[in-house]
Amino acid sequence: MSQAARVGILAGGNWLVDHTKIIDGYPPQDTLASILSQSLSNGGGPYNVLIDLAHLEAPFPLEAIGLVGDDAEGEYIRRDCQAHKIDVRQLRIAKEAPTSYTDVMTVKSTGRRTFFHQRGANAFLDAPHFDFTQSNARLFHLGYLLLLDRLDQPDANCGTVAASVLRRAQAAGFKTSADVVSVESDRFADVVLPALRFCDYCILNELEAERTTGVAIAKEGIVDLSAARTAARQLMNAGVREWVVIHFPSGAIALDRQDNQLVQPSVAMPQASIAGTTGAGDAFAAGILLGLHENAPMETALRYGVCTAAASLTDPSSSDGVAALAQCLGLAETHGYRDLA
Repeated sequence: MSQAARVGILAGGNWLVDHTKIIDGYPPQDTLASILSQSLSNGGGPYNVLIDLAHLEAPFPLEAIGLVGDDAEGEYIRRDCQAHKIDVRQLRIAKEAPTSYTDVMTVKSTGRRTFFHQRGANAFLDAPHFDFTQSNARLFHLGYLLLLDRLDQPDANCGTVAASVLRRAQAAGFKTSADVVSVESDRFADVVLPALRFCDYCILNELEAERTTGVAIAKEGIVDLSAARTAARQLMNAGVREWVVIHFPSGAIALDRQDNQLVQPSVAMPQASIAGTTGAGDAFAAGILLGLHENAPMETALRYGVCTAAASLTDPSSSDGVAALAQCLGLAETHGYRDLA
């Protein structure tokens, strides 16, 4: 099947639920913080991206690949996907472990969050679980590298098992993209770089790009755009075929294979409108992927990305703030963009 005849987005990797708790402050060790409210919602790269795309009213099929446990939370994920018209034929039930979950501690006054993660069934996701013959989707999105135990393992032919999965996806006719988890690790180069050889698109935040390339991009929260461009070129030179996108709180930069570059500021959301930052990176990725699927130019895809991320900030969960695309774009009309100069 030709690329032009393919339609939809297939997303695979980490599937989990987020237990989001709004707290009054992050306490020093051995002391106490108060939980002000709590909620249960979607979590993990593919789950967040697909739910975001459903909220954006993406006009194409959405499909899932992954593992959940044989438990109430696994059933919650499957029902939630079905309610959002996400195909769950390849969202399989694992008997070895419970559904993965993350406790997300979000400070009410700042929206900043800290994650406590239980790997669960995701630790058993492996190359044979990915059957690309079952899908006619145009794009395959894999996330999160560095949080998928078996896919992060070495592979003699491709470098890592995840890289071999991406290679198979490309051979089957998919355009591919990958995302990475922000984690304290010295394995970024070992795990991420092999996968980039089989990515058409790479979407990372500044921390992930910095640790993958060794280029210092941000200092005390301020992004050096020149350094970000250098990191983007290094990622492109690692093998990415079409676009590298690096996003950060104040905006994003993008680079294509012809060395065309764009900088897009983020939406200047008032602090009072920010309920939490959980899922903002995945919301950004969802906007970019929507633009890519619809063959939008880079500047349009970046605008989709920052506006979808802005919408996600309005709710403490990963996706409940995301609405139809027109509503997300309206946030930029209301609040304008930040000054990146």
